[in-house]
Amino acid sequence: QVQLVESGGGSVQTGGSLKLSCAVSGSTPNSYCMGWFRQAPGKEREGVASIGNDGHDGQIKYSDSVKGRFTISKDKTENTLYLQMTSLKYEDTAMYYCAIGCPRVLDWLLRGLSTSAYNSWGLGTQVTVSS
Repeated sequence: QVQLVESGGGSVQTGGSLKLSCAVSGSTPNSYCMGWFRQAPGKEREGVASIGNDGHDGQIKYSDSVKGRFTISKDKTENTLYLQMTSLKYEDTAMYYCAIGCPRVLDWLLRGLSTSAYNSWGLGTQVTVSS
């Protein structure tokens, strides 16, 4: 059974940066993608960034709201997923979750930023951006 543990959240001022980490342990068969999601109070969980198994630029997706500011990456040797966040805005305040899923490549292509494509989740790390 796979376990995902996020870290790196915290409080930062507008324009600041944070780097989130997600440590993955356990078996991850039939899992083509990993992703970062966030959920603000009273809002639905939304996809922020997703990366395919090979991890090259052609296998990365970003939501429009973070494109150009956030960078997703992964270290296969350390089984760790990262999210580098820069130029943070107040509206980036949320609980951030990492997830693993996409039993098929097609799942990532069609639903890479959708919660429906993911089957294992971490417990989240809080990011708070203040002005």
